Amino acid sequence: MARSLYIHWPFCLAKCPYCDFNSHVRERTDMAAWEAALLADMRAEHAATKNEEPLVSIFFGGGTPSLMPPALVASLLREAETLWGFAPGIEITLEGNPSSVEAANFADLARAGINRVSLGVQSLRPDVLQFLGRLHGVEEALAAVETAQKLFDRVSIDLIYARPDQTEEEWRQELSEALALGTSHMSLYQLTIEPATRFATDVRRGVFDPLADDPAADLFALTREMTAAAGLPAYEISNHARPGEESRHNLTYWRYLDYHGIGPGAHGRRGGVATTRHKKPENFLSAVESQGDGIAEHRLLTSNEQASEALLMGLRLAEGVDLAALGNRFGVTSDHLIDAGKLALYRDLGLVRQDGARLIVTDAGMPLLDALLGELVATELVSS
Repeated sequence: MARSLYIHWPFCLAKCPYCDFNSHVRERTDMAAWEAALLADMRAEHAATKNEEPLVSIFFGGGTPSLMPPALVASLLREAETLWGFAPGIEITLEGNPSSVEAANFADLARAGINRVSLGVQSLRPDVLQFLGRLHGVEEALAAVETAQKLFDRVSIDLIYARPDQTEEEWRQELSEALALGTSHMSLYQLTIEPATRFATDVRRGVFDPLADDPAADLFALTREMTAAAGLPAYEISNHARPGEESRHNLTYWRYLDYHGIGPGAHGRRGGVATTRHKKPENFLSAVESQGDGIAEHRLLTSNEQASEALLMGLRLAEGVDLAALGNRFGVTSDHLIDAGKLALYRDLGLVRQDGARLIVTDAGMPLLDALLGELVATELVSS
C-alpha cells in the first residue's frame, strides 16, 4: 500500500505566466480553517486505506508551500506521524520560492520537520526572472540557497531553460553558475508553453516565439553533458542528482508506486484506485465540510490502465522499466505492453535499448520521449 504522502498548498502571491499548476491568488487566507480541513482530509485518507506501513516520504507541493506558517506545517507532520508513523530516514520535502520573506521561515520550517527543500530559482538572470514573472531577484535567490544549505539536509533548485532566443553559450554560463552553488539535486526544465496560461496567449498574439525544436534539443544535450561532468547525472528526463540524492518522493511517482494525495487538486493512487481532490480551494473546503474529505473523484483503474501509466512514467527514468516485472505486476504479457515492431525499429535507430527484460530510452531518445512513448506503448494497452 501507499507509503508516501503528498500535501498540496494551493496559494501563491502571484500567478506565473508559464504555470498551469493548481495555484490560486487570494487576498486573505483563513489559516485555522485550512488547518482543520487538511487535517480532516488526512484523517479521512488514512481511514479509507487502513495502511499500517510507515511513510517513507512526504512532499509539500503547490502553489507555494513556503508561504505556509511553519506552525501549520508542524501540525500536519505531527498528524501524519500519528496516523501512519515515519520510516527511519523519512524524506520530507517542501517546495518554495527563494524570496527573502520565505527564507526568513526556513529555520522554523526545519524545526517543524522539513529536511529537504526544492527552491524555484528558475533563472540566474534578472531579465529572465522578469520575463518569467518571478517576484524574487538573483541576489535574493543566491542568499536563499545559501541559507537553505545551512538549515536543511538536502537542497534542490529548479531552473527553466530553452527560453526564447537562448543560445548555447548563454545557457552554458548560467548552468555553470548554478552548478557552482553545490546543491545535490537540480530540476532543469525546458520552457513549455502550456494551454490556458498567459504565455500561451502571448505566443498566440505574437509577443514572442518559443525556441525552435533543434536548438532546444542542443540545449538538452548540453545540459546532460554538463550535469554528468559535475557529478549530477540525469536520473529522469529533467532531474539530475548526485548518486543517492535522487528525490525519493518523485521516484514513487515515476516507479508507479502508491501514494496518498491530500489538499486541493491533489491526486493519489492506492490499491488500484485513483483519487482526485477538488481543485478550487473554496470547493475543497466545502467538500471537506459536507462529506468529510476533499475527494472529487475516485476511480478503479483497470490492469491495462495501470500498466500503460507505469510504462509512460517509468520510461522517463534513466533506469527504464523491467517489462517482465511490470507484466507480472498487472497480469499483462510483455507482447501486450510494447509494440514489438516499433521496438525493433527504434532499437536499431539507437533511441532505445534493452538490458535483459529492462527497456531503457537512450540519451539520443530522451529528447524525443513523448513521440517515442506514443509509438512504443502497445495500441491495445492504451485503447482498452
